[in-house]
Amino acid sequence: MLKILLPVDGSDYANKAITGFIALLDWYKEKPELHLLNVQYPLRGNAALFINQTDIKQYHQEEGQKELQSTCALLDQAGVAYQYHIVVGDPAEMIVRFASEKQYDQIVMGPRGAGGIQGLLLGSVSSKVMQLAKTPVLLIK
Repeated sequence: MLKILLPVDGSDYANKAITGFIALLDWYKEKPELHLLNVQYPLRGNAALFINQTDIKQYHQEEGQKELQSTCALLDQAGVAYQYHIVVGDPAEMIVRFASEKQYDQIVMGPRGAGGIQGLLLGSVSSKVMQLAKTPVLLIK
């Protein structure tokens, strides 16, 4: 069975990609094992020095679950089984690392963020994932 990683952040772009992917599930011989991944940015500055690590971890979990709600609702409504994971770090690097460590067969995500010239100058999570990943990446508009 194929293991597919679906990085999501609760944005309209991510939900549009999930909706598009749900429509493509019939392309697979057997239903793949789906795993949602939400990456939280680490706290900035010295905040971590003054806040209990347990509280920080709980904060990231709560924020990740908020960002996963709409995607989970889409998959639940379509009757698609999934698991979810929440990690902390640089989104592109964590997606690539998670996919490699857990040996996913494919990463499916939407091309999101700044487009055009801005996207070339700033880069985007999806383009960085495509550059770094050894796992095949499927972009869904």
